Amino acid sequence: MYIVNPSWGGGGERGSPESAEGGEGRKLYSNTFLQRRENIFQIQIRKQTMAGFTSLSNSDIAAVVVYFVLVFGIGLWSMFRPNRDTIEGYFLAGKYMFWLPVGASLFASNIGSEHFIGLAGTGAASGLGVAAFEFNALILLQLLGFVFLPVFIASKVRTLPEYMNKRFGGNRISTYLAVLSMILYIFTKISVDLYSGAIFIQQALDWNLYISIVALLGMTCLCTLGGGLAAVIYIDVVQVAIMLGGSSILLYRGLNAVGGWTELQKKYMMSAPNVTYWNPDNTSVCGLSRPDAWTILREAAHSDMPWPGFIMGQTPASIWYWCADQMMVQKALSAKSLSDAQGATIFTGWLKILPMFLIVVPGMISKVLYPDTVGCVDPDICKAVCGNPVSCSNTAYPAIVLGIMPEGLRGIMIAVMLAALMSDLTSIFNSASTLFTIDIYKKIRRSASTNELLLVGRVFILLLVVISIGWIPIIQEMQGGQLYIYIQSVAAYLSPPIAVVYCLAISWARINERGAFWGLMYGLLVGLLRMILDFTFKEPTCMEMDTRPIYVRKVHYMYFAAFLFVSTAAVSVMVSFLSEPTPEYMLVRTTFFTRKDTRTRDDDEEEEEDMDEHEMKCLKGEEELLKDGDIVEDGPSVGYGRRLLDWLGGVERKDGNRHHLELRGHIQELTALPQTNLQKGILYTNMFIIMSIAVGFYVGFSINPFTEHQINQMFNVARNNSIIKIFHSESRS
Repeated sequence: MYIVNPSWGGGGERGSPESAEGGEGRKLYSNTFLQRRENIFQIQIRKQTMAGFTSLSNSDIAAVVVYFVLVFGIGLWSMFRPNRDTIEGYFLAGKYMFWLPVGASLFASNIGSEHFIGLAGTGAASGLGVAAFEFNALILLQLLGFVFLPVFIASKVRTLPEYMNKRFGGNRISTYLAVLSMILYIFTKISVDLYSGAIFIQQALDWNLYISIVALLGMTCLCTLGGGLAAVIYIDVVQVAIMLGGSSILLYRGLNAVGGWTELQKKYMMSAPNVTYWNPDNTSVCGLSRPDAWTILREAAHSDMPWPGFIMGQTPASIWYWCADQMMVQKALSAKSLSDAQGATIFTGWLKILPMFLIVVPGMISKVLYPDTVGCVDPDICKAVCGNPVSCSNTAYPAIVLGIMPEGLRGIMIAVMLAALMSDLTSIFNSASTLFTIDIYKKIRRSASTNELLLVGRVFILLLVVISIGWIPIIQEMQGGQLYIYIQSVAAYLSPPIAVVYCLAISWARINERGAFWGLMYGLLVGLLRMILDFTFKEPTCMEMDTRPIYVRKVHYMYFAAFLFVSTAAVSVMVSFLSEPTPEYMLVRTTFFTRKDTRTRDDDEEEEEDMDEHEMKCLKGEEELLKDGDIVEDGPSVGYGRRLLDWLGGVERKDGNRHHLELRGHIQELTALPQTNLQKGILYTNMFIIMSIAVGFYVGFSINPFTEHQINQMFNVARNNSIIKIFHSESRS
């Protein structure tokens, strides 16, 4: 076996054997020389991976301890709030949050540890392209705030499946959406968060992956179970400040380490691991940067971010995430007014400008600084570095944090990762328990009291955790080690049908229950088929021949999402036209055009029937209960043990009914969607500015800063600094 390290001089196509034959600078290494070189290299890799990464200083430990004390204190403080013993109080923070904490919580829930691991990892592997998802959010957040939220608030819903129940009637759509949402939480959120957070702890402390996961779960559950959504939001505000501050310091130090922005652009294009592969099957050189690494929207046919697929396919999938996902919408529904909810989406939009610079760019810096570990392509080397033979790009962010941050700041960055993980997990846990409690358990056991529902929601969180841990090994093998791409591809298989049904439900009065249901069933069938094909025919590594069926190999997941969105819409429209229209009363305050309809709905009385006996008495204003001030039956004096249990469970025995009545009156006032002209002017002006910035970023960052000649020159430098092996697919066991 001979190894070629070419300058690829002479004639012939770049990267081909013809160009290697006769070109100056060609180097042939014998097996003996190669074995000696690789033995030395493996020792260097192990030293680079372990040196200084397994021990934290006292300053680092102190920073982490302070963070945990702060988070636990906020969670404890939130347990003293009133109204934790009501559905709105526990799951929607009493609907008394103003725009800043809601916006911060939306951002924190989105920027979980999978963003720090996944965005940075994909940035290290393929460049800026992944930032397109972040700029897309700037636009879709305003779609949530100015189109979807007014309808959700006016219809007085607490969950999105509950909205479907009001819009179409029946239970099959709401139950299906609740179950599917929880499945998506497990596959694309909880397990991914646990895995990505554990990667960071594993790299920092050299702990076992699953021990790291258990340690993370303990604190997260402790903060979530008692305080509900208010605890999540209050904690998120602090965590956003920690994330932005720590990440900004890391970006500054990282750019200094590589010589600034211009030098980063050049060095990233020239970076390559010491061992790369040339595949004679497809003439690719694995381990080099992409020619389009510094562009966001890329060519339509042969790229990882095809611009038509992103616009037509990824946008529908993102509509589900931002506008029709319980985790995000639930935060916005906690706002005390429509103006505060819209202000929150605008504030989050401004914050979403930052992840490309604070997360993606540090990932690219990490590849420049650590090309042999973060950028490894040799399966044996990757296995030794991070335990994953496919790729170690997911270690990009931990590597740069542990490599360039000084004592103390390193501990702060560990706290940043923990903040990202816990903010995302607490949001998911709260949302998943809301869906199960209101949309599934309450339908099965209609006589359940409020306290029983709150207890069931807390217990359900523990079940979700167990299931999610079991899915983690599969994530490690998916999508070439790029965690963020795994998330987006799974979402593209299952979320477009949900997005199209919500869009039609809000904007088109003619769609009915049958059209929505059969559209969802069609979308589920087609989406699952594609997901099974992708799981069955695993994506090959860069060095291997792609032998997957052409309908898997040639159809990018974004193009598939576009097809699924359009075809689901066609099925829903066709079935709706062939069946009876939705009853008129179900359109009251459930579409964008009827959101201010003041007519009484026929099912308003059913809402009162769903309340437990004590809530009914409060609303009817019975004097004896109001004077008593309890929400539970009178009995003997309550002991200290029972008081502790009541506090942990959120049961109020003093002023409980007064708080409940105030909450009900506040919710009724919200449904009128009051806004002043001044508020509208400020909000709509900011919306226009943010959407213009998003378009500007798409255009500006889709222009390659390098010419083709410059790219070829930089790639020649990268190849000359690397040993290029000849890889044979059939030789891999």
